[in-house]
Amino acid sequence: MDVTQAVQQLYNTYPFPPDPILDEVPPGYNWRWHWQAAYNFCLGQMPARSDVRILDAGCGTGVSTEYLVHLNPGAQVTAIDISPGALAVAKERCTRSKALGVEFHQMSLFDVEQLPGEFDLINSVGVLHHTADPNKGIQALAKKLAPGGLLHIFVYGEVGRWEITMMQRAIGLLQGDKKGDYRDGVRVGREIFANLPENNRIAQREASRWSLENFKDECFADMYVHPQEIVYNAETIFELIDAAGLEFIGFSNPQFWDLERLIGKAPDLMERAKGLTDRQRYRLIELLDPEVAHFEFFLGKPPVTKADWSSDAALLAAIPQRHPCLEGWPSMAFFDSNYQIAKIDDAEFACMDACDGLKTVDDLVRSIENVDLGVVRSLQSRFLITLTAPQA
Repeated sequence: MDVTQAVQQLYNTYPFPPDPILDEVPPGYNWRWHWQAAYNFCLGQMPARSDVRILDAGCGTGVSTEYLVHLNPGAQVTAIDISPGALAVAKERCTRSKALGVEFHQMSLFDVEQLPGEFDLINSVGVLHHTADPNKGIQALAKKLAPGGLLHIFVYGEVGRWEITMMQRAIGLLQGDKKGDYRDGVRVGREIFANLPENNRIAQREASRWSLENFKDECFADMYVHPQEIVYNAETIFELIDAAGLEFIGFSNPQFWDLERLIGKAPDLMERAKGLTDRQRYRLIELLDPEVAHFEFFLGKPPVTKADWSSDAALLAAIPQRHPCLEGWPSMAFFDSNYQIAKIDDAEFACMDACDGLKTVDDLVRSIENVDLGVVRSLQSRFLITLTAPQA
């Protein structure tokens, strides 16, 4: 059985992810699946249009697909997956929550060139590392990306999944000639965890980090008995990125990749780090904080030009809006795009309240007491407001 068939069989047996199907719009948001928010994160400004084409490449049971439709009402969404069992769940999910108009196809990433046209946003979460050739897979996706388009990728990290890898190998050894029988693999894995000593490192990691989601067999199977998994570190991940032939825009969790949070209190070490390349700094962070269970990042197909708001003149001419992914606004404390509590003061509240997508920053600083460019820059840096250049 080849890799594609084996992976297809796993997800026919255990459709993933096993999130409940609702008869309503799914709760909350993931800004990475919101075209405007993702574009703003990548390029520093809001996109000129929302009637874009989106591809969910490896949609599984349609959790991401459903969000992509509801978060992007002006978009045309296409979803592909190799598992007919998972696709059946995805179609039911989208029908039930009225995420309508999705074009579903059963196909591999390697066959994506069969789809007509190009896509402005391609979402591929947790897929490439389960293929026989991730480099070939990301190249296939890159070919379908429209100029100026964004590719969102999520793949597994090596150092943060060390215990998972050990457990996968242990289950495989005990399964013997039953390897590939995924239900048997889950039974074996469950029994191992039930009998390991409490002070066992693998058992402790499962209990502290993964057990809540692995309560469901679908999640346990996806984590511990998957037939194909390739993991990356901060060096090898750029071999995958370079293979795409696209521009690396950045990791979607930039706070983690800030070296200052780890050694910022040691000026001499920070000075030494200035001599490192960006990629060497990423590797240093990974070595000092080995919690990297995954890499999530954006690539862009040129031309991708980041907005430059560094000059006061450019910022004053910009048109600000509240970020599209906030929950609990209006309030002095609400959830930001990453579902972290954002607390603002009176001047920041007044500024955000006036960000209607019509007034310029110049209008705001002239008309609102205690609001200056420092307030605007602070709100933008925290992704609480977005900026758009005025039309010529």
